[in-house]
Amino acid sequence: MANVALIGYRGTGKSTVARLLAKRLRLEMLCLDDEVVKKAGRSIPDIVRIGGWELFRALESEVVREAVGRQGRVLDTGGGVVTRLENVQALRDWGTVIWLTATPEELAGRISESNDRPSLTGAKSFVREIGEVLAEREPLYRAAAHFEVSTSGRTAEEVASEAAKLVRK
Repeated sequence: MANVALIGYRGTGKSTVARLLAKRLRLEMLCLDDEVVKKAGRSIPDIVRIGGWELFRALESEVVREAVGRQGRVLDTGGGVVTRLENVQALRDWGTVIWLTATPEELAGRISESNDRPSLTGAKSFVREIGEVLAEREPLYRAAAHFEVSTSGRTAEEVASEAAKLVRK
């Protein structure tokens, strides 16, 4: 049975593609950010306000360990899941890790209206923050991924179709 984890920066389409991919592969879909919120009983902005990103990352690591305990899932991970080696190892040992990418400009356009996440860097603009964070995370995403799939200029259906082909190989 297939296990798939989607990684990538916020705005790459992980949630939408995960739902479509799970349907295509007839697997359960699990959003790790939703699981963190359930575990904490608070929204992500509240978790970060109370305990900083370190608390969020600790909760996220707990949720990753729990999530990989079951087979037959597509995991929609948070953008920073790759910042902890223990998460990367758990995801890679458990299944196929697919890195969804998009251009910084496209990401900025997709997330500019979102207020469900506090700033990661305190940067004044989305484009500046995206550039800073991608520079830091890109090597981590690359090292974690079995495959890379661009979402730029593509529909979620096209991306899910490509991901399904990769998983089936």
